[in-house]
Amino acid sequence: MTVETIDRALPDESATQALGEALARSRPARAVVFLIGDLGAGKSTLARALLRALGVQGTIRSPTYTLIERYPLSQGGEAAHIDLYRIADHGELEFLALDDLAQVATLWLIEWPEKGTSALPAADVSIELALAGNGRLVRLNALSHEGQHWLERLAGSLPAA
Repeated sequence: MTVETIDRALPDESATQALGEALARSRPARAVVFLIGDLGAGKSTLARALLRALGVQGTIRSPTYTLIERYPLSQGGEAAHIDLYRIADHGELEFLALDDLAQVATLWLIEWPEKGTSALPAADVSIELALAGNGRLVRLNALSHEGQHWLERLAGSLPAA
């Protein structure tokens, strides 16, 4: 089965959390995820659910003001949750030491990736979130071979749309 895109309705926060848990269960050893959507679309909520499902303990902060939050993962490596909303120019990313981060981060969750242009690693999956009534709509797109395998594993664990 070839899966390049998954579309789902997320009627409430528990559905968003369930998607985060399913992403965590099916994720590859290394992955870069672009989280796309307007303010309030649920990017940080989904990232928080995914990180919690990967065993991150304690507070999981939104990186809106710090730009990056790093979390050790119980399976080894680190997750990097990055929010580029406040970046005006991709040259500002130099002080984040993304090259150093690439040595330890096994999971990158990047909000507002369009502000990072070529300074960011290539994405395996993009996750587009949009408000829809009281809930959200989500579209997951495979952007690499590994991303396609991830979505295939994910699709097998999700209830039918």
